[in-house]
Amino acid sequence: MPYTEFIPESPAPSVALVLGAGGARGLAHIGAIQVIVQRGYQVAGIAGSSMGALVGGIYAAGKLADYAAWAQALERSDVIRLLDFTFGSPGFIRGERVISALRALVGEHDIEKLPTPFVAVATDLRSQREIWLTRGSLFEAIRASIAIPGVFTPHTIGSREVVDGGLLAPVPITATRFFHADIVVAVDVNSAPLPPALRRPRVTQPAPVAAGLEGKAEHDSLRARIESFLARMVERKPAVDQPGLMELLSRSLDTVHARISQMQLALDPPDVLIQVPRDACFFYEFWRAGEMIALGREAAAAALDRYEALAK
Repeated sequence: MPYTEFIPESPAPSVALVLGAGGARGLAHIGAIQVIVQRGYQVAGIAGSSMGALVGGIYAAGKLADYAAWAQALERSDVIRLLDFTFGSPGFIRGERVISALRALVGEHDIEKLPTPFVAVATDLRSQREIWLTRGSLFEAIRASIAIPGVFTPHTIGSREVVDGGLLAPVPITATRFFHADIVVAVDVNSAPLPPALRRPRVTQPAPVAAGLEGKAEHDSLRARIESFLARMVERKPAVDQPGLMELLSRSLDTVHARISQMQLALDPPDVLIQVPRDACFFYEFWRAGEMIALGREAAAAALDRYEALAK
């Protein structure tokens, strides 16, 4: 169903929006935001972890439509070209290439000057605590919040070595408490899998030739050969009884995020919970943006229907 604007019959409550961690499944946040805004809810503030910080920060900057169009145009080979592999570092992706692409798309912004209040949640490794980034460069905060340990290299902010916010707060509800809003709406992209009969068919893309690497000199280099190997790890579909490296990493992250999310939601439940199943896609499948956005719209519409029915 295409996304269309309409004017609601009566004013809807203002919303403190919580966008959770979950890699590529976090693209569902785009669809969820579209439905929330379409129904007339005013977003009073956003707290996001990891991919939730990326989508939430871009929305707060007023550039979500541009990002959605860019993300949906990405194919598997485009995603791989955005991965700047590094070796001998605490993480095999630097993350600067994708952040540079997003800076060019969205522009430079300071968090405290955004039209919509925003907080990016990250994890301070030294203090072993979640931290709330509410000032300074938007993309510095996003880069810190998406620094999945072992995947992206850690990010330094001041004297702090900072990693993925999903490590401690995959659904950062507490970070919305200083927003002045009528209700809290949380989007959890690590919820329980759907029964097989309700799962949507998976759309696949053919693997790119040569993993998107061009030029004989680049192919002949050690770095290019390792990059090609890692790219094929992303592309390869492992045997059912023996998960590959990327699938194992994805399942491990999902397990951690799902368990912590359950505890956070039980201790501090939101007024509206939008749930996206954790088996919707692997955390690295960013070429499936169209599917995830559609799934986010469906999940948001269902959750808001339930809330609005009870609120009458």
